[in-house]
Amino acid sequence: MAVNPYIIFPVLLFTGFFAGLVDSIAGGGGLITLPVLLSVGFQPHFALGTNKFQSSFGSFTASFYYVKKGGVILKEAFTGIIFTLIGAALGVWTVQQIPGKILNNIIPFLLIGIIIYTFAKPNLGDFDIHPRMPKKIFYAVFGLTLGFYDGFFGPGVGSFWAIVFVTLLGFNFTKATGFTKVMNFTSNIVSFILFLIAGKIIFTAGIAMAAGEILGAKLGSGLVIKKGAKFIRPIFVTVVILTTLKLLFDRFH
Repeated sequence: MAVNPYIIFPVLLFTGFFAGLVDSIAGGGGLITLPVLLSVGFQPHFALGTNKFQSSFGSFTASFYYVKKGGVILKEAFTGIIFTLIGAALGVWTVQQIPGKILNNIIPFLLIGIIIYTFAKPNLGDFDIHPRMPKKIFYAVFGLTLGFYDGFFGPGVGSFWAIVFVTLLGFNFTKATGFTKVMNFTSNIVSFILFLIAGKIIFTAGIAMAAGEILGAKLGSGLVIKKGAKFIRPIFVTVVILTTLKLLFDRFH
């Protein structure tokens, strides 16, 4: 590694803060942190591992805040945590075996679908509605698939979790955001442990970003609890659009 993390400490700290802020509100923090790590000279596998390490702090801070403020009841999320853990472990293992080019082609169009659906339903996520899917089946299906996806690839996973919580379990956006962060933390910590075993983490840089992540996540989570769904929606849509544009740019360049 030709990177001296002490020289770029302020950059990493600010990046972590901004990513933690955005991620705790609408997801997409990895779109900020990963390019920065790559741009300052980290090799791809070390960038991925270090990113999972630091993002675990942000997702834990946001999850803890949502649980503490009553936005998430862990007992309700337990089944989802278990299946997400399994899915993420399988995803991290699989990404080391096969290329992710197929996902590169599919995911942007799924995200476009989320954007269209959100605009077509202007009141989407304002209030709790009747669930359209039993919780146990929901968590088994999406815990495995989205946990796998986050371990395997990752971009947009927070958006996918939020939209399925809203549309299939009937959560409002505030509640969906809280539960999303719990699932994000689950897949992040599993990925971090596996990257740690593989020796692909630069702890000095990760700790610098983690400090910023914690501060940003605490601020963002507080804003979500105070301001609710109408505050989340425009940020959510913006993050999904930016995620889509970045993936399409990567796809065609």
